[in-house]
Amino acid sequence: MVNTYQIYLISDSTGETLDRIFLAIKAQFTNLEYKINSYSFTRTQNQIVNILNEATSIRNPIILYTIVDNSLAKFLVKKSDEKKIPCFGVLGNLILSFSKLLNQKASHQPSGQHALNDEYYDRIEAIQFTMNHDDGNLINEVEKSDIILLGVSRTSKTPTSIYLANKGYKTSNIPIVNEFSIPKKLKENPLMNCIIGLSAEPERLADIRKNRMISLNQTENKSYTSFENIKLEIEKAKKTFKKYSWPIIDVTRKSVEETAASIIKIYEIYKENVK
Repeated sequence: MVNTYQIYLISDSTGETLDRIFLAIKAQFTNLEYKINSYSFTRTQNQIVNILNEATSIRNPIILYTIVDNSLAKFLVKKSDEKKIPCFGVLGNLILSFSKLLNQKASHQPSGQHALNDEYYDRIEAIQFTMNHDDGNLINEVEKSDIILLGVSRTSKTPTSIYLANKGYKTSNIPIVNEFSIPKKLKENPLMNCIIGLSAEPERLADIRKNRMISLNQTENKSYTSFENIKLEIEKAKKTFKKYSWPIIDVTRKSVEETAASIIKIYEIYKENVK
């Protein structure tokens, strides 16, 4: 019977560095069965304690971390050691450590993470799907999405969707003008997919729209850049999201990577709940 290892990726940021590092590590081991547990924006001892409490309740946990705060990193290492959970900082000799832990010899194959495996083709499929379902296109296929993003104009729906697609998530994004612009099938079955509303502060959104119009040499559409109109758009969108119990993410001060990390967390919770 092959052991399944629970890989805990703990980061004080988006966690993308850890994702890439683990991708390189797992490419060295042909028989590694694993499940990823990602924890981004981990910045307090209380968060670490909660993560370790969960890790101790399951078999074969392994922790990888990137934490800039030295005292917090030491706290994680100390508590992991007390609970006898293998814990590695990304600057350590990870391949050698994994080789000993898994009792496997590493292949030492250069660029093994770039192998054209099923995961690679799934990611390509997700990118193609997402590009075809951008900005409300192919609404009749929306139920095939892993994630559906809704939001008023210029709330970073497209760049966030593309980023998620590169992570392997088939993502549709739909612009919200009013509740009538939401596909009927979503309103009739609001929990059919992981549906998330994107929002932003009106002031910031007004600036973004004005800059967009300037870049396109268009200054006539005053209603599109009107602060009062934007404020009303956002209020109506939020009411709609709440009506259908769709989670809302404010993207005002978030990078695309940070927004995507929050979306992935919501998606993972959604998948657990629909099992």
